[in-house]
Amino acid sequence: MRDTFLPFSRPSITEDDIAAVGEVLRSGWITTGPRTAEFELRFSERVGCAGAVALCSGTAGMHLVLNALGIGPGDEVITPSMTWVSTVNLVVLAGATPVFVDVDRDTLMVTAASIEPRITPRTRLIVPVHFGGAPVDLDPICELAAARGIAVVEDAAHATGTRYKGRPIGQRGTAIFSFHPIKNITTGEGGMVCSDDEALLERIRRLKFHGLGVEAFDRQTHGRAPQAEVLEPGYKYNLTDMAAVLGIRQLERLEALNRRRTVLADRYRSRLADVEAVLPLGTPGYDHDHAWHLFVVRLDTERAGMDRDRFMRRLKEHNIGTGLHFRAVHLQRYYLESAGTRRGMLPDTEWNSDCVCSLPLFPDMSVDDVDEVVNAIEDVLGS
Repeated sequence: MRDTFLPFSRPSITEDDIAAVGEVLRSGWITTGPRTAEFELRFSERVGCAGAVALCSGTAGMHLVLNALGIGPGDEVITPSMTWVSTVNLVVLAGATPVFVDVDRDTLMVTAASIEPRITPRTRLIVPVHFGGAPVDLDPICELAAARGIAVVEDAAHATGTRYKGRPIGQRGTAIFSFHPIKNITTGEGGMVCSDDEALLERIRRLKFHGLGVEAFDRQTHGRAPQAEVLEPGYKYNLTDMAAVLGIRQLERLEALNRRRTVLADRYRSRLADVEAVLPLGTPGYDHDHAWHLFVVRLDTERAGMDRDRFMRRLKEHNIGTGLHFRAVHLQRYYLESAGTRRGMLPDTEWNSDCVCSLPLFPDMSVDDVDEVVNAIEDVLGS
């Protein structure tokens, strides 16, 4: 057994990262300013998109996109239930109706074939979710949506550095990224909306800071710009320079961080190949580069002789942390009680929801750490 606890995830923060944040703190300008603008520019250059808007979270990005698209009562938004609850919550808060689609049993992602039967005349938006660092098969989904005049907004929270058919996620269309501490790069908390729709980006820039129509602050006086006035009601979702400079530093190391994640994921796949009760996710058959945000496995509860929750508890007793991505949204209490959802409506989602478990995966881990995780799994299953 390990002497120290191995968390499921931990951000990779260097002394240079810390020094860069310190420089911003000493500069006297710590809120949204030149470093945020630089982060937006560098991120958009990295993914090759037309423009990007930095925000305080990926959830803020989804909220603003829904608002900018005018999603509201009477509208339907198609999304998987195998996702974090924020998107579905925001759809409900907008007065619209979430329409859940089952996922592929092995990749945990939606397909055009699973989406098409759920489209109705009320469908306004499709939100496919890139899962664990792998990309959704986007082209058929976008073709399906375009033929029916439906918007597509990608949930790219797991996909910083992911490529689909040779192009970075976020290069085309509209995608929302997250920089939460467990993500491939972090700003502490933060998000980014990338889009090739300049009108959408301009609306989000306005909505992110109270609906003001021009730059909110005068950098010479550190006061409010006198010409700033409200063009429409907005929110307070801007990213600070303190956070943005961390993102800039992390972005410079993105490729190296993801290469390290790949090494660790390959070791897991090799070591787990003969552990019959533990089934890693399948990787998509189409051309892609995996960012390995998560290493998700499914527990065969019959072979294991225990359920997933007990398996996670037993690993914790071995000083191994785990995560859960995700409990299906449609099986959570609010949606069961208020939205008429039920067990049995999404069989592949539900099977995975009952047995998924995320093993430790972060760049500062060693291959020996991976081996200790697998050794602990073998011990738990053997006992």
